[in-house]
Amino acid sequence: MALTFRSAGSRLVSEPSCSYSPAMLFSPGRRLPCSRVHSQRSKRIFTCRAASQHQEAPKNEGLRDSDVLELQSFLKLFRRNSSTETPSQPGPVYLVGTGPGDPGLLTLRAVQLMQTADVVLYDRLVSDDILRLVHPGARMVYVGKHSGYHTRSQEEIHSLLLAFAEAGATVIRLKGGDPYVYGRGGEEVQYLSARGIQVHCVPGITAASGICAELGIPMTHRGIATSARFLTGHSREGGEDMLVEQTACAADPHTTLIVYMGLQTLPFLQQQLLQHGLDPNTPAVAVERGTTPSQRVVFAPVDELPTRVKGAGLKSPTLLVIGEVVALSPGWQQWNEGGRPLEWRQAPCSYQAVGQDDPLLTLAVGLPPRRTDLAGSAKE
Repeated sequence: MALTFRSAGSRLVSEPSCSYSPAMLFSPGRRLPCSRVHSQRSKRIFTCRAASQHQEAPKNEGLRDSDVLELQSFLKLFRRNSSTETPSQPGPVYLVGTGPGDPGLLTLRAVQLMQTADVVLYDRLVSDDILRLVHPGARMVYVGKHSGYHTRSQEEIHSLLLAFAEAGATVIRLKGGDPYVYGRGGEEVQYLSARGIQVHCVPGITAASGICAELGIPMTHRGIATSARFLTGHSREGGEDMLVEQTACAADPHTTLIVYMGLQTLPFLQQQLLQHGLDPNTPAVAVERGTTPSQRVVFAPVDELPTRVKGAGLKSPTLLVIGEVVALSPGWQQWNEGGRPLEWRQAPCSYQAVGQDDPLLTLAVGLPPRRTDLAGSAKE
């Protein structure tokens, strides 16, 4: 099968059946099968991903497609330049959280690193508006996952991070939300640290914080909610046994329950919460792609939530918030007064795309350090 690599703000994608190791991908002189450009196949893979993100593929038309041999050449040249300038040392890896989707919620540190990285491996939930903030000279590698389709296994992602770092490159691993909140950041840190790679984590605004702030839902509120509990609705084994144990402690009227990746297990989650004594009229909300222009919101009491979410056709990624604090949201009040429609519609108020030529980017980054391109010439 073919691996396609797009430069200047594009992505490396592959079908899930590919299982090349770093040695196979990057060994000098090795010719991979299907090394010619397959534009129709690349277009099909990209279009499938764009459709899953509710984005239109044409806005990225014009990017040049090439095969994985270009990436091999990049690594060989990078190794050669590194070895002639300084003693060969592994490059650092930065795990960077990009928040829930709104580029305005990025940290200054995240933007600075995105402007100086050599290689960027990024997830499915990193929006195109955020990817446009990566400087054009960086190599972009798409390693996204969603249910039933993984372009790369976690083990392969580990190996790719290690291969780029060992070549001396400065590597950024872009993740939606926060790397340490259901982002598998801890696993990547353990793997790389055990092999002598320096790893730094740049926190991001996790989806719970960003979405609750956008909707005006305080996760804790005096006299209503004394704690907030994060729960994943998706287990590594794909079963529901974990939810049985977790919901026994979560059906607390004074706790705000926030569920990541809970769309598929929502009916079972609701059943368990009610079974453990949660009031069926407890306010709840499901939010698809919160803080982005594609945001969709479904309010409902918890006993109606699965039916309404199914009726609205919400898709992943969707965050669930369950608790009395949901009723404090202005949206809940408008939804009630408006006759409780299936879906409450209001565009995110804070979203603003930021481009490479935006004054805000210049202000955030300042003057970047001088970098050296693959040909050895210095550039700003």
